[in-house]
Amino acid sequence: MFIEASDRAKGGVLAAATLWFTLSPESTIAAQQAAAREGPLDEVIVTARKREESLVDTPASVTALGTDALSSLNIENLADVGKYVPNLNITRFGVGSTAQAAIFIRGIGLQDHLITTDPSVGVYVDGVYLGRQLGSNLSLPNIERVEVLRGPQGTLYGRNTLGGAVNIVTRRPGTDEGVSVDLRAGSRQSVEAGFYADSRFGDAFAASLAGDLRRRDGVGTAVNLSNPSAEVGEEFEINGRLAMLWTPSDRFSLLVAADAVQNDSGQSPYEAEILTPEQLLSLNGGTSSLPAGVEFFGTPPLTPADQVARDDLGTVVPGLEDTSADLFGVSATAELKLSEALSTKLIASYRSTEYTAGLNDDDSALTLSAFPETGKAEQVSVELQLNGQFDRFDFVSGLYYFNEDGSNDSGPFYFLPFNVGGPGDFFHITQETDSYAVFGNLSYHINDSLTAGIGARYSNDEKRATALFPSFAGVTVERTGDFDAVTADANISWQLDSGFTLYALVQLGYQPGSFAPRPFGGPQAFTLTDKTTATSYEIGFKGPVTDTWTLFVTGFWAEYEGIGLPFSAPNVAGYSTTVLSNNSRGRGVEVESMLEVGGFTFNASVGYLDAEITEIDELSAEVGARVGDAPALSPEWTGSAALGYEWAVGTDSSVKAQVDYSYRDSSYGQSVNTPSELLDARGLAGFNLTYLNRAGDWSVGVYGVNILNEVYDVGRLNDAFHGFVGVVLSNDRSEFGVRVTKKFAQ
Repeated sequence: MFIEASDRAKGGVLAAATLWFTLSPESTIAAQQAAAREGPLDEVIVTARKREESLVDTPASVTALGTDALSSLNIENLADVGKYVPNLNITRFGVGSTAQAAIFIRGIGLQDHLITTDPSVGVYVDGVYLGRQLGSNLSLPNIERVEVLRGPQGTLYGRNTLGGAVNIVTRRPGTDEGVSVDLRAGSRQSVEAGFYADSRFGDAFAASLAGDLRRRDGVGTAVNLSNPSAEVGEEFEINGRLAMLWTPSDRFSLLVAADAVQNDSGQSPYEAEILTPEQLLSLNGGTSSLPAGVEFFGTPPLTPADQVARDDLGTVVPGLEDTSADLFGVSATAELKLSEALSTKLIASYRSTEYTAGLNDDDSALTLSAFPETGKAEQVSVELQLNGQFDRFDFVSGLYYFNEDGSNDSGPFYFLPFNVGGPGDFFHITQETDSYAVFGNLSYHINDSLTAGIGARYSNDEKRATALFPSFAGVTVERTGDFDAVTADANISWQLDSGFTLYALVQLGYQPGSFAPRPFGGPQAFTLTDKTTATSYEIGFKGPVTDTWTLFVTGFWAEYEGIGLPFSAPNVAGYSTTVLSNNSRGRGVEVESMLEVGGFTFNASVGYLDAEITEIDELSAEVGARVGDAPALSPEWTGSAALGYEWAVGTDSSVKAQVDYSYRDSSYGQSVNTPSELLDARGLAGFNLTYLNRAGDWSVGVYGVNILNEVYDVGRLNDAFHGFVGVVLSNDRSEFGVRVTKKFAQ
């Protein structure tokens, strides 16, 4: 939790970052009650439950990061957010693209990215669901705040939010008039230039335009290609957003926004780690200490002589050294106030994603396993809400529709000894999804201190998928799936006179089943899992302990039935990925604290997670899963801390200094826990030192990111068939630089 009170004279908490909010005259009953209470913390208003309410009063585990928090913590993209929120883990484990964001909350998430798999954490931008993990690692300019909702969000957000949701809220046109410019230059030839322009054109119309360009050199070279088109880890991205707001009256508003991203980057840093005979013996069930491809089929073994330097790329397949992601979206949000107590909102959107990427899994000239890949998806969504306040009741209700149509292609690929990059060495997979839902959530304010709430949602999902793989004998296989579920939640909260809120919450979650993303074993391997359901219990308290110390504490217990856990195990059939269906459990504690002592501020968060698989099916047992194994990418401990100090310089300026640290415990790359797929713990440190004038319209500073240059694994996957472990490495290496910001008043 990183919040700064906007009025220090009130004795509010001064933290490492800032959220600036005031209560709207049309805020909800809960927010009005909060405003009436005396307390040291300026009210921070969030919309995590699709209504305006105080963060302290919200009966759920929510972390909010505002624009200043994102800046002071040097957060560039969504993956960086995952370093500072308890029990949140975001990795770039996906086909070598830096645009990938595999998001895990409380041990629930998805590593894969193909169209037949759905993420378990939803990402929303101004109420619009993004749907795909590849393309979700968004840059974060023009952001008012990022809200991280932990735990199943099945009632208000629906499908694919078993772990939680990330709600990104952009700045509303007309609220920050003028032009802001942000320039940054650093080591690794890193440069960034961004701007935000906001203006009103009369009383009824406002528009804003944001743009950002950033580039950074890579960390390695494709040494076996004569003219590589990109360096390993190189990044280049241009993005922009135009928003227009029309408010012809105080009863109606229309917001239309369009955004686009073009990302052309290098392959993510990667290496192949050769498995030892002892490791192979264990992975082969004690039958052989040799890779099966070598022992039975005579494929060449990977040796140290074949390997390149850690950050270099050893492929001889042109095109695998670079990646691209092109995103486009347009949305319209219309709000109509029907009466003093009743309002309606319509959110309609269209989004498209296209990408090129791929991996050379053995990272050598042998091309034992090399998969170039392209993909695309188009999404249309419509949500109609009816919201209101009557006496002590307030509610949110609505209808929802979502359609997605997408595909993935790979080829010509290499998977020795049977696939050698010929015309028949390709796969093609498609899926179209139609989702329908109706939902409602009601809160009843029993008195000025006690509030109870209930909610329910009915969801229906229809999926139609096709697959064509080399093992399908030229026949395209079609599959369909139809799923539905009723999810619900109930909560009770008690607001104390001291400003503290105590709450208890029960939430149900749902995710439709998924098709096997890489059914190399033939048509019979193109299976469909059943739906997943979740039940989560949560208790918490949050609020000001003293005038200078604010505390948020949450305890949770969640159970997941039929959860689909993708498991990849390259074998004689190919690079096969099976979706295992298991039951699992997660429990833990999250603590977020903000403290001011003198001129110092100290923000800290700690997350503890005890997650394990509690029941396995027959297929899971066959591939080595065990009861008690931890789900993939679910570290036991997560934590962060930021220590800041601000002092006056003369009469019209000040200096802010901050150091920060982020920690993620060790975790496994897959839900079948093998020692060779264990990711070591890692800690990252950074700093900011900024000089700013008192008017706040310009600043200059120096910064450092990952100052100890920690290089860590973000994904590990065994390929015992060829005798190595594929290791995806971090790309957020050390960077030091200078940043200048300037705001020009209109």
